[in-house]
Amino acid sequence: MVLRLRTGRRSEIGVITEKIRIGKAPVPRRHSNFLVTMARPARRLGNLPAEATSFIGRQGARAEVKKKLGQARLVSLVGPGGVGKTRLAIRIGTELGRGFRDGAWLVELADVRDARLVSNALMLALDLRDQAATAPLPLLLAYLQGKQLLLVVDNCEHLLAAAAELVGTVVRAAPGVRVIATSREPLSAEGEHVIPVPPLDLPSDRQAEPLCQLRQNEAVMLFTERAAAASGGFELTEANRSAVVELCRRLDGLPLAIELAAVRTRVLSVEQIRDRLNDRFGLLTTGGKAALPRHQTLRTTIEWSHELLNPVERALLRGLCVFAGRFTLEDVESACMSDDARADQSLDLMSSLVDKSLVIKEDVRGVACYRLHETMREFARLKLREAGEEELVEDRATEYYRLRCQQLAGQSRSRLAEWLDWMDLEVDNIRAVLGRCLASCDAVSGVDILTSVAWYWITRATTEGVRWLDDLARCGPGQPEAQFWAYFLRGFLAVLKADAAAAGPAIERALATARHLAQPILLSQALSMASIAANLAGDRPSAMRLLDEAVIVTGPLDDLPARISLLQARALDGFFTGDIEAVRAAASEGVGLSRGAGDLYSLEMMLLNIGGTALIMGDLDEAKRFYIEALMIARRIDDRVAEYALLDGLGCVAAGSRQARLAARLLGAAETVRTQAGASLIPILAPMIAQAEESAKAAIGVSKFEAELTTGKGLTRDEAIRLALGEPAHMAPAAANGEGRALLGRREADVARLVAEGLSNKQIGARLFISERTVDSHVRSILNKLGVNSRAQIAAWIASSLSDLRQA
Repeated sequence: MVLRLRTGRRSEIGVITEKIRIGKAPVPRRHSNFLVTMARPARRLGNLPAEATSFIGRQGARAEVKKKLGQARLVSLVGPGGVGKTRLAIRIGTELGRGFRDGAWLVELADVRDARLVSNALMLALDLRDQAATAPLPLLLAYLQGKQLLLVVDNCEHLLAAAAELVGTVVRAAPGVRVIATSREPLSAEGEHVIPVPPLDLPSDRQAEPLCQLRQNEAVMLFTERAAAASGGFELTEANRSAVVELCRRLDGLPLAIELAAVRTRVLSVEQIRDRLNDRFGLLTTGGKAALPRHQTLRTTIEWSHELLNPVERALLRGLCVFAGRFTLEDVESACMSDDARADQSLDLMSSLVDKSLVIKEDVRGVACYRLHETMREFARLKLREAGEEELVEDRATEYYRLRCQQLAGQSRSRLAEWLDWMDLEVDNIRAVLGRCLASCDAVSGVDILTSVAWYWITRATTEGVRWLDDLARCGPGQPEAQFWAYFLRGFLAVLKADAAAAGPAIERALATARHLAQPILLSQALSMASIAANLAGDRPSAMRLLDEAVIVTGPLDDLPARISLLQARALDGFFTGDIEAVRAAASEGVGLSRGAGDLYSLEMMLLNIGGTALIMGDLDEAKRFYIEALMIARRIDDRVAEYALLDGLGCVAAGSRQARLAARLLGAAETVRTQAGASLIPILAPMIAQAEESAKAAIGVSKFEAELTTGKGLTRDEAIRLALGEPAHMAPAAANGEGRALLGRREADVARLVAEGLSNKQIGARLFISERTVDSHVRSILNKLGVNSRAQIAAWIASSLSDLRQA
C-alpha cells in the first residue's frame, strides 16, 4: 500500500510502501473444494469476445454505424430487448477495432445494479485498478486522455443517467475515444447520434419465391442455422418453408425470439412450433390479425418457452434472477433450489435450461459459469414476484453469501490467489446482496459480508470498499467482533488512500471496540495499524507510543496476523526514522513467518521491504533476489501497487549493474503501471530512481535513454513483468523440428526461470507454493514445448533468449 506520511511541518517528507495483513478468527465451516486455480489469459489489445455462433445479416446497419462514427464520437444503438443490439455492437467493434491504435473494449453494464459503479465497470473493462489514492473517475480520465480506442458500452437502459454522464465526460476529456452504446432508449447525452436497430429482415409471404432466395433472408437464415445446431439435422425444404416463413414473420424477426423457437426443433417439428405459438398469440389478439408490439412478441415467446418447462424447472428459472452476474452450480444448489427439488438434481436442471437457451453457459478461467440474458432476467423476476417468492429467495441468497464469505475468509491467507479469482467471479452477486442489505438496513448481514471479503477492497476496489463501509455505518452496528473489523478496515482503506483525516477516527473506534471486547489479538492489530495511521498524520510521539503498546500486547500471542502486522509497523517505523537495520530485522522475521504459512500477501510485503534495504545498502544481487521473488508473487495475486514499486526497484538494480537499456525500460514500465493503479511515486525510491536515470543516461546517452524509456512506457504489464523477471518477451520458442511455436504459460515461465537458476523441483515448489508433482508436470511440459530433453537446455534457452536485452 502507498502511505502518505506527513509531519507537523508544511512539507511532505515521505511516502512508504506499507502492507498490513489483517486476519480474523477461524469461522466454523463445512468442507469445500470450490477454490480452484483459474488460469489468466494473456492480455491482448482490446477485450471484445469471440463470437460463439455465426453472425447473420445487418449489412445496412453496420454500414450506417461505421459512417456515423466517422462523423460523431458517440453512437447509440437503440431498440427493444432481444433485437440483437449487443451482437451488432460487438461485430462492429471487431471490424473497426483494428483501426484504433489502442483497440476496442467492451464495457458490460447488464450486471451492474448500482449507478455509482458505472465508472468501476469501465475500469474493469480497461484493466485498471482502484487500489490507491486516486478515485475511479479521475484515474479513468487520466488514462484515456492520450488513448485512441473504441468503447462498446452495452446495456445502458437501467443506468441511463449514470451511463450518459460517464460517456459524456469521457468523450469531452479524451478526444481519441469513440463510443458505441447500446440501450433500449437514447442516452440523451451531448453529441449523441441515435441509430434504431430494427429486427431482422422478414421473409416474403409469397409462395412463389425460389427456395434458394428464401434461404438468404436474414430471419430465415437465423432460424435455419440455430435449428440445425439444436436438432442436428434441420434443413429448409419446400415442405417446411411455409411454416418457417410464418413463424419468422409471427416472431417479427426478433433474434432472441427466433432462437428460443429454433431450439425447440429438438422435440417438435417446425409446424408444431408454429401452431403452438399461434395459439399463444391468438389469445392475446382475440383471434384477430392485429400485430402485437415487438416487446409483447418477445414476452409471449418467452412465456411459451416457460410453459413447456416442468414445475421444478420453472421454480429454478425464476430463482436464478437473484444473481446479478455470473453464478456457479454450487451457487445454484445453495441459493436457488426449492423445497421441491433436491440439490443433486441441480446439474440436470441447469443442463435442461441451457439446452432450451433460457440460461447461457460460459467458461471463466476454467470454471463452468452461467448467466441470464438481461431480458430473461427481467422475465424471471416478474415470475418470482407473481409466485410471491421474491423475499424468500432474496433472504436465502443473502444468508448463503453471508455464510459462504465467512467460510472462505479463513482460507484467504494461504489461498489468496484462488480466493481473489473466486471474488472476481462472484463480486457482482455480492454487490447485489450488499445493496439489498443496505436497502433493508440489515447492518448485521451487511457488515458480516463486507468484512469477510476485506481483501477484495484492499487489492481490487479501495474506493468502493470505503463507500460500502460508510453507507452501512449509517444503518447501525453489526455484531461486535464484525463491527471491530468494519472500523479496522475503514481505517486500513483510508491509510491506503493516504487519507489521514479518515484513518485516525476509524482506527480509534477499532481500538475502543477491541478494548471493550477484551480480545488481545484484535487489540494488537488495531495498535499496529494505529501506529501506522499516526505516522501517516505526522504524529511521531503517538506513533511511537502505540507501537510500544503493540509490542507489549503482541508479545505473548501466538497469532500470525497479529505478529505480521506488528512486524510491518516496526519496518515502517524504521523506514521513517532511517533505521535500516530495524527494517531489515523486522522484514527478515516477516519473510520466515509468512513463507512458512504460505501467506503470499505478507511474503510479498516483507520481500519488498527487505529488498529495499538491500538496495539502499548497495547490495544489488540481494536486492534483485528479493525483488524477483516478490514480483512473481505480485503477478500471481495481481497486486498492481507492488508491481510498479518492484519494477522501479529492479530498474534501479539494472542501472547499478550497468544494464542501462533494461533500466530505462523498467523505469518507463513502472511509471505506466503506477499511473494505471492510481498510485503516487514512493519518495524512498525517488532519489535512487533519479540516480539510476543519470547512470543510464551516462551509459547510453540521453536520446537513447529517452527512447528506451518510451518503449518501456508502451509495454503491457505482462510484458514489463516478463522483462523484469528475465523471461523472453513472448515465451514462444520454436519447436525442435522447426514446425510451429509453443507458448509457455505464466506458471511454466516461472518454473523455466527457476530451472535456469539451478533450483530443484522441490525448491521450485517451495518458492511457488505448489507441489513437487505439479512442478514435475510443468517441467515435462516445458521440455516438450521447447523440443529439448534436459534442464540444462532449458537454462540455455532462457539465457540465449535474454542475451540481446542484457547488452547495454
